[in-house]
Amino acid sequence: MAVKPPQRPLAEHSGADPIDAIDSIEAIESLSIQHVPFAERHGKLWKQGPFWFQGNFQPFTLSLGFIGPGLGLSVGWTVLASALGLLVGTFFMAFHASQGPQLGLPQMIQSRGQFGHRGVIVPLAATLFTFVGFNVVDTIIIGNGLQSVFGWDATLLGIGVTVIAVVLAVYGHDWLHRAFQVLFWCSAPCWLLLSVGILTGRVAGPADAAADGGGFTLVAFMVQFTAAAGYNISYAPYVSDYSRYLPRDTPTPRIIASVFGGAAGSPMWLIPIGAWMAATLGVTDPLAGIRAAGDQVVGGLGAVLTLLSVLALVATMGLNAYSGMLTVLTGVDSIRPLRPGRRARVLTISGLGVVWCAVGLSVSADFSTALGNALLLMLYLLIPWTAVNLVDYFFVRRGHYAITHLFRPDGIYGTWAWRGLLAYGVGLVLMVPFMVVGPFTGPVAEALGRVDVAFVVGLAVSGLLYYALTRRLDLTAEEPAVAASERELAEQEPGVAADGSRTPAPHTVEVDG
Repeated sequence: MAVKPPQRPLAEHSGADPIDAIDSIEAIESLSIQHVPFAERHGKLWKQGPFWFQGNFQPFTLSLGFIGPGLGLSVGWTVLASALGLLVGTFFMAFHASQGPQLGLPQMIQSRGQFGHRGVIVPLAATLFTFVGFNVVDTIIIGNGLQSVFGWDATLLGIGVTVIAVVLAVYGHDWLHRAFQVLFWCSAPCWLLLSVGILTGRVAGPADAAADGGGFTLVAFMVQFTAAAGYNISYAPYVSDYSRYLPRDTPTPRIIASVFGGAAGSPMWLIPIGAWMAATLGVTDPLAGIRAAGDQVVGGLGAVLTLLSVLALVATMGLNAYSGMLTVLTGVDSIRPLRPGRRARVLTISGLGVVWCAVGLSVSADFSTALGNALLLMLYLLIPWTAVNLVDYFFVRRGHYAITHLFRPDGIYGTWAWRGLLAYGVGLVLMVPFMVVGPFTGPVAEALGRVDVAFVVGLAVSGLLYYALTRRLDLTAEEPAVAASERELAEQEPGVAADGSRTPAPHTVEVDG
């Protein structure tokens, strides 16, 4: 058998922690905001598609189909608006996935390259609110939905699902991938059976219900389009969190295609079902609609599909908690250098769980509408960030970063990177006249009949401005730091080259028996 060489010394951010030494918790992921060592890149490309498919294969996605019919839009127009929105939103989201294998970093750590070591706190605030906000909405959906379907206590449900989501997030990356994979194979056949039942007419609404009596208005169409686009764009801050364990030589087109297909595929399946339920069954609660429709197809299918949908939603809450933890630790590390290990991960995720559970249980179901507006506001805050981040990665630095300098306050990316912050701020300000959120309608949006095109403006302005500001950036001055960073990372891993490939390890000894 082969005697393994001694483990390499832990780097400054490797997270040495007394709790790490306890054998009973070795299954808990040890890394958080650190660079994933090349030797630990055990991710599989084929898992990315099903992972992101299942991430959207849950009741929150279904409820997006309620928006159009609620505004008088027909099912057909709702489906078209959603499909177009998903194509646009997922396009930007999927390109972030390529950063994970190349850099081996959580998404927001990489953003220090555009905003600076402390400047990254600006977009971090938006991403954290989004992660917590989604989990608040999910808690409301599960608590009120299962209470109406099965009569279960909403408070106990909220606490229970929070505990499960926290545990899943604490164990981390690999457990999340496994959970999503199992849920995918359990859920897909049930949703397929429900879809066939709807298409073959086995599911019907009340006798006096009109069969899709909606029509078309540009405002309703654009609201549905924006909601669908924003839904997947909101994943942008944490795509590479779940692709950073892939080998560094993972082909960029393949990872983008895999994530795009998965993330867009399930909403294109569930949103039309949601629109049909809203127009035909008149439902306003996604779990109640699933139960009612499923039981008309096969007795008991509704209950099974409802429970599977809840489990999928809980797994997604774990996803949000995991990335929320990375966001918090990134923010703290930006102010005061951390050596985060398992203890920091457990405490941070548990704290986030307390927050979203308390908020979710203290508000009424009607609050979900107001929170939906808050999440739309967060979309506005994320749009300029994604534009700056993608332009920097693909058109300015072209994937070449001094990874070790992203963890240094005195690194080449500075404390406050004025170009990224300026492009972000200008894009955000120029979006305001085009916004329609809650009671506020910008003057340009008012002139357009309350049609919201703010995210298009944000993408264009921030992206183009950042590219213009970086035209005079001396990238050759960064090359020595990039080369030194690559050498430092390689030196930390004997037997592994900088590209992640293994080299002969002369200190490995073969022993018979």
